[in-house]
Amino acid sequence: MMKTYKISEISKLTELSIPTLRYYEELGLLKPNRNSTNYRIFTDDDLRWIEFINRAKATGMTLSKIVDYSRLREKGDSTILDRINILAEQETTLQVELKKIQQHIDFLQNKKQYYTKLLDSPKKTSL
Repeated sequence: MMKTYKISEISKLTELSIPTLRYYEELGLLKPNRNSTNYRIFTDDDLRWIEFINRAKATGMTLSKIVDYSRLREKGDSTILDRINILAEQETTLQVELKKIQQHIDFLQNKKQYYTKLLDSPKKTSL
């Protein structure tokens, strides 16, 4: 039998608020089943998908781009190249950010080296 979760359990497991989960459902990112009393029922597949959404957001991917990805995912394997393109675009964005961050780190390291040399140089004393 498949394990199922209530929205409150998913909220705790994913550290997403219940309103956020409902918002994701409104966007079409989540499509939980409903039980006989119309309560949302989530599965491990939903949990894995939420993990993907969280990771994609952590990369800086916008919700609208994640929605695009989600719609492609629902269409099946015929959209794999389109999904790869979305991921590649985000990877490129991250590579650009990484270069910028490395430039900032280099600047700080150079400045620290400059000051360290000043501290280490013999002080001129007047006689």
